Amino acid sequence: MPEFLTDVETLRRNAREHIEKGPITDAYGADLDRVHSVLNEALATELVCVLRYKRHYYMAEGLDSGPVAAEFNQHALEEQGHADQIAARIVQLQGEPDFNPATLLARSHAEYAPGTDLLDMVKEDLVAERVAIASYGEIISWLGTHDTTTRRMLEDILAVEEEHADDLLTFLQNLAPTHAST
Repeated sequence: MPEFLTDVETLRRNAREHIEKGPITDAYGADLDRVHSVLNEALATELVCVLRYKRHYYMAEGLDSGPVAAEFNQHALEEQGHADQIAARIVQLQGEPDFNPATLLARSHAEYAPGTDLLDMVKEDLVAERVAIASYGEIISWLGTHDTTTRRMLEDILAVEEEHADDLLTFLQNLAPTHAST
């Protein structure tokens, strides 16, 4: 069997060096500044989604609005959870989460589309979920094995975003079965 593990004494010595870096060791292979930037973009994306979903929750009206509004609210809560996870990871990586409202939309991958009616709100939210899915897929690939903790966190978030897209597609098909592909 090939030897690939560092000897215990070297591990202990390395752990004592640069102790101020906390969890960031020599084994961390990603560009830390770029990871901070990318995660702040993901944070902005999640926060914009929270705001859009909350607006849609309060603005949903019509006979079909009850279950859709409840789903909007549930998605808003889950997106807030994602934002919290991402902010915590940024801090763990010795960065600063950027909650600046003045630049939030510019950093977000998703748009803030208010929607004009229930069907339009569902469509806009589905588009935003598809943007998040594509974006997180790219980030996950980019991180590869260079930051497995961040990658796994984003993989978990991605799975929820895919569930959101599936939920929204179901609503879209039920609200406008003849226009589902538009």
